[in-house]
Amino acid sequence: MTVTLPSTFDEPVLLGVIGGTGLYHLESLTPVARLTVSTPWGHPSSPITISRTKTGFPIAFLARHGVHHQFNPTEVPSRANIAALKHIGVKAIIAFSAVGSLREHIKPRDFVLPTQIIDRTKGIRPSTFFENGMVGHVGFGDPFDEKLAAVIAKAAPVLESNGVKLHTKATEGNDLTLVCMEGPAFSTRAESHMYRSFGASVINMSCIPEAKLAKEAEICYQMICMSTDYDAWREGEEAVTVETVVGHLKANSLNAHNFTEAILEHLEEEIKVGNVGRSLEGSMRYSVSTAPSEISRSMLEKMHFLLPGYWALE
Repeated sequence: MTVTLPSTFDEPVLLGVIGGTGLYHLESLTPVARLTVSTPWGHPSSPITISRTKTGFPIAFLARHGVHHQFNPTEVPSRANIAALKHIGVKAIIAFSAVGSLREHIKPRDFVLPTQIIDRTKGIRPSTFFENGMVGHVGFGDPFDEKLAAVIAKAAPVLESNGVKLHTKATEGNDLTLVCMEGPAFSTRAESHMYRSFGASVINMSCIPEAKLAKEAEICYQMICMSTDYDAWREGEEAVTVETVVGHLKANSLNAHNFTEAILEHLEEEIKVGNVGRSLEGSMRYSVSTAPSEISRSMLEKMHFLLPGYWALE
């Protein structure tokens, strides 16, 4: 029997989880509300489900590709997704994503916490909230949140107990770079070899513009990558196929649920006391280069939804 959940929730929700391919809900948590949030950038790709942990801490969950996986990576309404999470109070986001491995030692079913991004999307995805005569610049030198990643890494033993390795900057001794490509087609072999020559570790189709928009919204963001294949770089082997990906996704989905539950045990208190989720506060207030008198009221109203009080509505 389907339970009808309340459509409103009156408490701030400080932590958001974005589920990628194979992760469409959080099994270990108790859902208490399902929100339909309208933003100036449209509706999110799914309703936002609010669930509580065992201690009552609320978590927001959003399915990146839709409840029925109806949005391909280019079509995901990322601006609406991030704006909706910001609007309900989210200060930190954990974002799951299936990825292809570009390194032999990152095996299918391994998990990866990337530290850097190479953007290979083609400029057809809206990647900023600043537009229509309002120019704002965001620092993106470190696209992921170091404090958030450190707390996530504490839950690694849960994966290790199931024979799954978590690759981090600490375990590798260097940055782990994620290539974000356009899709929905997978890489050619030539492209895959090129990405390896860049020194990249994994590849997906979802990190951009999500990570950029989170920065503009002053939300701390960390992607958790779940390896499903070796992309196309291994000579003599069949290039990545949907069948290969789906097989590993099923195993990864169970690991992701268990990993998330363990992460929350470490992260909940860190967010409550402000150790995580506060590092970007106020960072966008002085980011706009455009003279205030030249910004349209309609644009200011849109940005007021995202960052209320930053720019006066005349």
